[in-house]
Amino acid sequence: MEPALKVALGCAAFAIFWVLAVFPAVPFLPIGRTAGSLLGAMLMVLLGVMTADEAYAAVDLPILGLLFGTMVVSVYLERADMFRHLGRVLSWRSRGGRDLLLRTCAVSALASALFTNDTCCVVLTEFILKIARQNNLPPKPFLLALASSANIGSAATPIGNPQNLVIAVQSGISFGGFVFGILPATLVGAAVNAAVLLCIYWGQLDGGCKPAAEEVVAVPTEVVEEEDVTSHRFTPATMSHLRARGGGGGGGGGEGGCHHHHHHQEPVKAAADANGGGEKRANGNGIHQRRVMANGAAAAGKGQDEYDRHQEEEEEEEWQSRVWKACVYVITAGMLVALLLGLNMSWSAITAALALIVLDFKDARPCLEKVSYPLLLFFCGMFITVDGFNKTGIPSTFWEFMEPYARIDTPTGTVILALVILFLSNVASNVPTVLLLGARVAASAAAISPAAETNAWLILAWTSTVAGNLSLLGSAANLIVCEQARRSQHYGYTLSFFSHLRFGFPATLIVTGIGLMLIRTY
Repeated sequence: MEPALKVALGCAAFAIFWVLAVFPAVPFLPIGRTAGSLLGAMLMVLLGVMTADEAYAAVDLPILGLLFGTMVVSVYLERADMFRHLGRVLSWRSRGGRDLLLRTCAVSALASALFTNDTCCVVLTEFILKIARQNNLPPKPFLLALASSANIGSAATPIGNPQNLVIAVQSGISFGGFVFGILPATLVGAAVNAAVLLCIYWGQLDGGCKPAAEEVVAVPTEVVEEEDVTSHRFTPATMSHLRARGGGGGGGGGEGGCHHHHHHQEPVKAAADANGGGEKRANGNGIHQRRVMANGAAAAGKGQDEYDRHQEEEEEEEWQSRVWKACVYVITAGMLVALLLGLNMSWSAITAALALIVLDFKDARPCLEKVSYPLLLFFCGMFITVDGFNKTGIPSTFWEFMEPYARIDTPTGTVILALVILFLSNVASNVPTVLLLGARVAASAAAISPAAETNAWLILAWTSTVAGNLSLLGSAANLIVCEQARRSQHYGYTLSFFSHLRFGFPATLIVTGIGLMLIRTY
């Protein structure tokens, strides 16, 4: 333990951060989560719990880079209509709110195992909000399904979340060994989590209606653009027809004028003049009509040429749009392949984001403005605050006290270890918990057998990941969903700490317990 004053000051700073993160609009200091995390970080430095250099070093730049890159990629995926296609998948033959909830769980779990849970939540939060709103369903069950399934699904692979990556590197477990060891727990855990959601929110999922779900597919901007284009397509023949009718009227007017001019002449002379004038007028009208028709035909031909050219331009623009969308999907798939190959996650995401910006070939400011910079700042403050709390020595002292009772060679010891990991992951965050406990848990298990050591790593990966579902502060994915939903312009929704806790507490305990029985070393 550090000196008592340092421990007290560190705990006070962490408590301020925790209160503002849980209650962003607390009456005595309603400054929000982002400012609260920065305040906690500043207090850690000002109160002498850590130095400024230690605070800078505590900021996890790879995670921030991964978040930034995936946010940019998600903006371009939205422009490439990925969510429109995903909406078709979620809404195709949907049988109401419960079916839609199960599909949300499945898509979120699968996507998080491949794209990481943070990426999945960044990309899907606003889309899931839109699906729920336009199906006349409450957003809360779907936001909880997204975040909790993303956390559970991410446990299946070493690239699913940052703590799994740390465990894979420190333990030396192969990609295949990791996946096959933890996949059964992930599959069953995702199913049980969905069942818990259905049990809790069964009565709230009756209001969904299929036509509104189809409306999600019909909303995209392409439909609006198509209406704008067709509303301005004037047919040249129609314009020339109106012009010919105007010319005919003019001829009639000319005829009436000539008739009025000969009104006071003598009858015979007037009759002769009328006959001669009538012939001249008939010849004149015929020439005028032929000229009008010739001008109309020329105008129609010119209008047809313009119409054909407009059609060709539209077809070329449509073709270019399809090529651009295909390139967006290819670049995103390349990012996925890079993640699966174990390349640097943050640089893979940033490279994909910059490739999309260059491919777009226009000012990137509108796309970059959609990045959630307050969320990135929140993580900066959280990293510093949590690291400062760990420097007080309280988490490590707690583990030293619990270690003799948390050995995995007995069911009781495994349960105690899981409870310790659940507690520390929600107090000190899951990545610091893995860094703190990883080597110690593995060393304790290695004294039993090599297989027990591998099992201990997998238990740590499973429990620290599922622990994120316990409370809103348990994982970055939860906070991403919460903040993205709150700042959504058209479908905003506030997911509170206690509304999450009512589902998260029982679901986490059940899913964690079932998963522990299914983890095996292969």
